[in-house]
Amino acid sequence: MFVLDPTTLVGFHTWLSIIAIVAGIPMTAALLKGHLSQRWNGIFLSTAIATSATGYAFPFSGVLPSHIVGAISLMLLVIAAVALYGKGLRGAWRRTYAITAVLSFYLLIFVLIAQLFLKVTVLHDMAPTQSEPPFAIVQGIVLAIFLALTVLAARRFGNGVALARPA
Repeated sequence: MFVLDPTTLVGFHTWLSIIAIVAGIPMTAALLKGHLSQRWNGIFLSTAIATSATGYAFPFSGVLPSHIVGAISLMLLVIAAVALYGKGLRGAWRRTYAITAVLSFYLLIFVLIAQLFLKVTVLHDMAPTQSEPPFAIVQGIVLAIFLALTVLAARRFGNGVALARPA
């Protein structure tokens, strides 16, 4: 049985993921409008980084696909954090932020879909090894949507004005 007890590593990791995904929705919506939501971006970045980092705390032997996705996610999130907090979204860093933030949101959704196909019986029965067409079709559609969102966010947010540096 799947338990969301936040006092366990699995529960804590899952709650971080859920919060990051929920925060990713208004974060991406704002970027698509050419705006930055400081609150949602901060929540998204902090919980997405924590989600990716806590994924390495689970017992494992050898490098798993989840470790590769986690490493890519952390790389994107570090670049996004540098663009936002270190570079103040000046110049190309504004577009870089939009691209890395939305792509890291996509990776959370990618993992969510994989987990749903593992844990939800009806989905698991359709694609028990995640190499069957239903899984590939869903992941392909989501990838296409997020590629479009990433391009739109880069164009709409990337053409704005940089943030003033905090004193």
